[in-house]
Amino acid sequence: MGPRRSGLNRRALLAGGAAAPFAIAGRPAAAADVDAVVIGAGAAGIAAAHALRAAGRRAIVLEARGRVGGRAFTDTSLGPAFDAGASFIHWAERNPWVAIAREVGIATTAESRGGGFQLFADGRPMAEPDRRRRRDAFRRIERRLEAADLDARDLSIAELIGDLGPELAPVAASGLLLSIGEEAGRISARDYRRLWSGDDLVVPSGYGDLVARSAAGLDIRLAEPVEAIRWDGPGVAVTTPSGTLRAGACIVTVPVGVLKAGTIRFVPELPAATRDALSGLHMGALTKIALKLEGDRFGIAPGTSLLEAAAPERLLNLLMFPGGKDLVIGFCGGDYARGLCEAGAAEARAHLVDLLASMVGSEIRKAVKQVSFPAWWTDPHARGAYSVCDPGHETARDALARPIGGRLFIAGEATAGGGAMTVGGATLAGRAAAAALLARKA
Repeated sequence: MGPRRSGLNRRALLAGGAAAPFAIAGRPAAAADVDAVVIGAGAAGIAAAHALRAAGRRAIVLEARGRVGGRAFTDTSLGPAFDAGASFIHWAERNPWVAIAREVGIATTAESRGGGFQLFADGRPMAEPDRRRRRDAFRRIERRLEAADLDARDLSIAELIGDLGPELAPVAASGLLLSIGEEAGRISARDYRRLWSGDDLVVPSGYGDLVARSAAGLDIRLAEPVEAIRWDGPGVAVTTPSGTLRAGACIVTVPVGVLKAGTIRFVPELPAATRDALSGLHMGALTKIALKLEGDRFGIAPGTSLLEAAAPERLLNLLMFPGGKDLVIGFCGGDYARGLCEAGAAEARAHLVDLLASMVGSEIRKAVKQVSFPAWWTDPHARGAYSVCDPGHETARDALARPIGGRLFIAGEATAGGGAMTVGGATLAGRAAAAALLARKA
């Protein structure tokens, strides 16, 4: 990853002693150093910290990365900027980022439909009968989800569409790989149907850049991975390599994948109800791979999508020259994306270049220069793109959001209910956790 343009005032961001040591671990019990510690400087952590600050509470945000924003990240390592993670302000009618963007003076626009879609099968243009079959399959899955009777029990989306047959069902489900980033058999139909919908907006200067700018003025300590949280006293003690910080309460906004990996040790361990909620959630693997191209654009209109769809389980969308930039961005999800993440940037680059050469012509190989591969699935600070609810565990999000012992609060896109899997949902969840903490302190 290259340098990030965030516009943040680093002195303001790190005010309060980013380089200063924390309290010494093992010192005698003392009053809390701060009112609250917020773990994670993504959208949820930023929102929670702002809400606490507005209420006159002192909060310190601890962030394991060397930057803010979490899975909202505008990558400039290739020169032209692109959103390596979240890129849409979904359900803009009620998404808080519409107002936040206006407050910080950053423009948003309606989603552009670009140059249209071209469908391919093994790098060759797809036959029209196959194109029609795909369109019909996509329509059927939406109708099934709208009409399904899920009162008796939750189903996976794969079960919901299973009677479409072994040929049509995988095609119908393949679109979920580019929206949810997961295989249909691992997605709760009840949870999916609960997700909010509405108009989408985009941030031309970068959604990640907007999120980073919104953090200005907060006390954020970068490169401070949390190792342990002790919560068996009247407050909490949060340990990082710099020492131990004591607070009245703690808001934990790290991704579900990080919580499940045990990266942060809880003393005592989290309650059974919280562990059960975590066991009902996992991380999807929606993935982007960006290539820098120079020279000929081969007659392709900016914003055109080249969709490789020969094998439904390996659906790959290649977005060509988005916004007129010299970039190609590949999107994929599910086990296919997991495999690419685990293979690494060099193999992912070779895979995309081979595919482009078969679609456009071998001359494109000369145009491809650098690659940026923000592999969220193998990123230790993310361990996936965003949370997915397992079939039969549709109550897990609400259960995970319940306060623990009056001093631990878990918040993020995973606890956002209908706003799950989005930056907007994470923001609403961070605000809700802060409100719960303040109510407890009132």
